[in-house]
Amino acid sequence: MPGTTPPGREPIARADAARLFVGRTLRMVAYGGLAIVLVVYLDRIGLAPVTIGILLTLTLLGDTAISLWLTTHADRIGRRRVLVAGSLLMAGAALVFAVTDLTPLLLLAATIGVMSPSGKEVGPFLAVEQASLTRLVPDERRTSVFAWYNLVGSLAVAVGALLAGLAVQQLLGLGFAEVDAERAVVVAYGVVGLLMALVFLGLSDGIEVPRPGSSGVATRLGLHRSRRTVLQLSGLFAIDAFAGGFVMDSLVAFWLVTRFDLDPAVVGAVFFATNLLAAVSALGAAWIARRVGLIRTMVYTHLPSNVLLILVPVMPVAPLAVLMLLARASISQMDVPTRQSYTMAVVAPDERSAAAGITGIARTTGQAVAPLAATPLIASAGLAGLPFLLAGSLKIVYDLALWGLFRARPAPEEVQGGRGDRTGSDRSRSDRAG
Repeated sequence: MPGTTPPGREPIARADAARLFVGRTLRMVAYGGLAIVLVVYLDRIGLAPVTIGILLTLTLLGDTAISLWLTTHADRIGRRRVLVAGSLLMAGAALVFAVTDLTPLLLLAATIGVMSPSGKEVGPFLAVEQASLTRLVPDERRTSVFAWYNLVGSLAVAVGALLAGLAVQQLLGLGFAEVDAERAVVVAYGVVGLLMALVFLGLSDGIEVPRPGSSGVATRLGLHRSRRTVLQLSGLFAIDAFAGGFVMDSLVAFWLVTRFDLDPAVVGAVFFATNLLAAVSALGAAWIARRVGLIRTMVYTHLPSNVLLILVPVMPVAPLAVLMLLARASISQMDVPTRQSYTMAVVAPDERSAAAGITGIARTTGQAVAPLAATPLIASAGLAGLPFLLAGSLKIVYDLALWGLFRARPAPEEVQGGRGDRTGSDRSRSDRAG
């Protein structure tokens, strides 16, 4: 039964959970490092801002298309296989980015590979890992486990950003050309993909779900009872991610370099600090959610962070701009574990990989469109602050819409008498999903 570990399998379940956390850690270190050098690296090898914007968009759209197929079929073809395949796609994309500056090849690798220009999750990993963890832990621990999962991820991104900045600075000091120093980070990204494949190969069948369809025929997207709920959430998450695409880490790093002429090591340190704050805030999100609920936690913490985002570009000096980024980071990611937990709670057990995948893909798709407009704006001295204003304003719209649609639809375990009652929980979940 999902969320319940059979007697005698606890050690195996713990080992599986540990492997999922290790895979998450490795991946987010790579994402964090790539985010602070990718746009600068592409600029160094001669790509125009418009071309870079197209490349970033195709990177995210390609991840979306591949992830859509993988995540909606993961419960049929095997979650372990999907995780390994995604890891190999990471390694392959990095190889092409590292060895060529030919735009057609870069566009091809961006489309079919798995690259993260944002420092955030892309590819099939998040959806499959969420569904797998939900199967390994009971409902009452789900939000807490997701909070630790996101804490680990944020810490890993922070470490990756710091290590990449220091590595580039060190290589420059040793006489390497700037483009070669940044290329080393791209190569490291590919090596991490190979390491992840080895980690995921060791997962047991305990993460897999029995064949879906016991209560109905699943659709092509792997959904049945929860289709309307998932589509509503996906639409809202796409708006939020579209807004976030204007201020991806790689673009903000480029803005800091061009606006304030900061050194790579300083930029790496800034993103180390922002991700560290985001990591700590994840645990606070779980604490708040236990008291006010998942939806309220998502909205109440996200609104003020968007105001801080709008203030970033109006700061006249680098320390004040960084201060706004740090203040925003301390609360902006508190909606992440609660959002993930809520999505897993309100869908049927055999829809979880698909639901997590579809909502995640909606976010990736929304995010993918923004760089086409954001990159030329960030590169323009007179309009460089506009992406921050657009991002903050659109995110406020998302928060208000989420509150309006879902404030009266709590997760099953938040309903009085629902905690610990798996039958009642699943029944309530399916009632809400329709």
